[in-house]
Amino acid sequence: MKRIAQDIKSGQIGRLYLLYGEEAYLRRQYRDKLRAALAPQEDAMNCSVYSGKDINTNEVVDLAGTMPFFAERRVIIVENSGWFKSGNEQIASLVKALPDTTCLIFVEEEVDKRSRLFKAVTANGYAALCEMQDEATLKKWVMGLLKKENKSITSDALNLLLDKTGTDMENIRREVEKLVCYKYYEEGITAADVEELCIVQIQNQIFDMVEAVAQKRQRQALKLYYNLLALKEAPLKILSLIARQFNMLLLVKEMKSKGYHESEIAGQTGLNRYYLEKKYIPQAAQFKLSQLEAALKTCVEAEENVKMGRMPDVLSVELIIVSLSA
Repeated sequence: MKRIAQDIKSGQIGRLYLLYGEEAYLRRQYRDKLRAALAPQEDAMNCSVYSGKDINTNEVVDLAGTMPFFAERRVIIVENSGWFKSGNEQIASLVKALPDTTCLIFVEEEVDKRSRLFKAVTANGYAALCEMQDEATLKKWVMGLLKKENKSITSDALNLLLDKTGTDMENIRREVEKLVCYKYYEEGITAADVEELCIVQIQNQIFDMVEAVAQKRQRQALKLYYNLLALKEAPLKILSLIARQFNMLLLVKEMKSKGYHESEIAGQTGLNRYYLEKKYIPQAAQFKLSQLEAALKTCVEAEENVKMGRMPDVLSVELIIVSLSA
């Protein structure tokens, strides 16, 4: 991503970019920076955006070959096309012969690096991986955001903020914005401010619930469940996330027992390396393999009972928490 920043700063912006990876905030940031550097917001004539799985390939190819209207470059942004997984031979051929007057920007969450299109883009342009950031990077970024607003944050408050928000940068940005507004007349942000104002993401609450189950803290596990219900989260959604958590812990524990390195586990499970080491591995260690398998089976059976009308959804999840934390 430094390459993109350098290209923009130098004014030497290339013809072809791919922004991919699971961190949506970074994908949007660099898309918008490239667009702003190439075409003013009001220049609709020379900036076209295509999004979704039903993009007309011929239209994109034709537009890429069209001269810009009273401008140096034509900008074409293609988002979430799925072409980097399903394949698109026309586009793969196009990127090899883009005219100098066109800049083509792809924005995708997932890609297949073996695909002809991905190889064509990397050979003829630049592909930037927008991955989830580690704790140190996120802390530095948050402090940078606050510094721009002439605010500071204590170490305890910063740790608590990341515990509440997780690693999603858009979630973090929103919570930082709330804190800045809340402390408009004061410079320092404390842990008490974060505790009072910031929302715990549902996945973090699910994690804490499973942690309470592992430690047989039944009352705490039920309290977290009731908190989610109070926030209008659907019981079946909560059940699905609990099942996903147990499944992920099972995968982590199995791979760990087979001697896989943390980087391999992160790669195969899709977990952020920081969260894997800080949370998932320690939590998985609290369970036996047989317990995780049984918990996952219980969740699957409970979901089936709810969908078949044999058990009310709220009660079903409650009984799972009680039985697993007994």
